[in-house]
Amino acid sequence: MRQAKNPFQFIAASYLIKIGRERAHTLAELATCLKEVPDGSIFYHTFQSLEEHHYTAFSSEFAQWVMAACNQTALAERLAAIDVADFVSIDGLRTALVTAIEEHNARHPNWQNNVAFEPFYFCEGVEFTLPLGMRATTLTELADGICKLSLQSLHHHFISSRLRLHLKTNDFSHWIENELDLPELAATLNRLDFHTSTLDGLRDDIETTIRGWAAR
Repeated sequence: MRQAKNPFQFIAASYLIKIGRERAHTLAELATCLKEVPDGSIFYHTFQSLEEHHYTAFSSEFAQWVMAACNQTALAERLAAIDVADFVSIDGLRTALVTAIEEHNARHPNWQNNVAFEPFYFCEGVEFTLPLGMRATTLTELADGICKLSLQSLHHHFISSRLRLHLKTNDFSHWIENELDLPELAATLNRLDFHTSTLDGLRDDIETTIRGWAAR
């Protein structure tokens, strides 16, 4: 079994949710606020909301609000179709969200100032991380460690890591490709769909995939 020279360091992650000052009552205000809110707020309502909304129609909280509070199904579906896995920066994601809303508003100018059933409150997740006393140098050790991670720590390593690395990948795939020289396994893991699965289900898929390769 291949063994890495540089071990994988597991991280414990937790988040403190902070309510911001910005709020939107209309689609026009939503677009305006999205241009101005901190990066952490965009992250919280898209990347981080994946941790909480696997059982709702849309994982993006912007899409959820547009559907439930504004009754704009077409725009909600367009916002939900924006795949956060395609972005390695918040600026790119911010632009995609604003563009979708402003194009919708331009096509339906009479709707953009309709007051929603309830306002959208912008929040921000402040992340705290701490190295865990777990490391991995082999695929088996990596799978064993993933089994013990909290869901927030799994989210940190597999989803939010894309912004930290500025790559369309995750911590596990990045380490597997660079330290164990297994690019095919790295790509297989990175193709796992974290939009349509719960984090528990995602953990099972990651573990099964890694153990399958370790047994070869």
